[in-house]
Amino acid sequence: MAESKRAGNPSSDSSDSVIIEKLMKRFGEFVAVDQISLNVHKGEVFGFLGPNGAGKSTTIRMLCGLLRPTSGRAVVAGYDVAQQPEAVRQNIGYMSQKFSLYNDLKVIENIRLFAGLYSVPSNQLKERIDWALAMANLEGKENLITGTLPGGWKQRLALGCAVLHKPPVIFLDEPTSGVDPISRRQFWDLIHDMAAQGVTVFVTTHYMEEAEYCNRLALIFRGQIVALGTPSELKRDSMKGELLLLECSPLGGAVELLQSAQDVMDAAVFGNALHLVVQDADAVAPRLKHFLEEHSISVSRIVRIRPTLEDVFVSLTTSAAEGRSV
Repeated sequence: MAESKRAGNPSSDSSDSVIIEKLMKRFGEFVAVDQISLNVHKGEVFGFLGPNGAGKSTTIRMLCGLLRPTSGRAVVAGYDVAQQPEAVRQNIGYMSQKFSLYNDLKVIENIRLFAGLYSVPSNQLKERIDWALAMANLEGKENLITGTLPGGWKQRLALGCAVLHKPPVIFLDEPTSGVDPISRRQFWDLIHDMAAQGVTVFVTTHYMEEAEYCNRLALIFRGQIVALGTPSELKRDSMKGELLLLECSPLGGAVELLQSAQDVMDAAVFGNALHLVVQDADAVAPRLKHFLEEHSISVSRIVRIRPTLEDVFVSLTTSAAEGRSV
């Protein structure tokens, strides 16, 4: 296949592997993605977070050239996703949250199948097959039936098949869903190895600890980007207020009381404690302790803490749902 001409906008010649400008997708009257804009740099591990139905998968389908945008523009690996979708698909790797390989085929048969689909040159085939087997830790196991492999091995094999053709950009949609923590960590080591070699990785995840592994994150809610930055920036700057950790008993009674308390902007259960969003933690803490004890709630600890990404995620989506400024 002849190589398609790259998008002519000067911005596509920059160091950005993914350029999104006011991208929008409608399904009838429903707006799934609402004029989002962001750039992803070459060699960056970029996280895309949001609750179910937020627009993550729709965005990825547009960026992969599988779904035509209603309006706006996106350039991936130098190609316009609306005008050059086939060129986009030849220059990306894609791994979905559902295991995408054929369980009834042998490991080597899956690798050879994807090598053919991605048009890996015959003079590079042995090298790429050997690389995929080594990366997946499946050397000597080429003839095993894929469906018999443990979950972590399957995910590494799926990643190897997705990047057999050495694409400059790879999209991973919930890639470690259902995988044990050790295999998940090993998978992320592979992701960072690829990024270190200049591959751009665009990944969606629901695991907050995984979001910490990303260089930058975008939080999408109801089709709109509500936060964008590094994990440290989001934890430092994105919460409208300060955070208190409250340990008390009974927990359920405290939650019910605090939802209507004047000083509390938000209250959420975290394990055996509560996280409370307030305007001034040092001033509010003693007042809340007195308030709860007046209502027969025993307070063992109430202290200011630094927010986690999960706190930021909950706070921003709650604010967006209630129509407050984020």
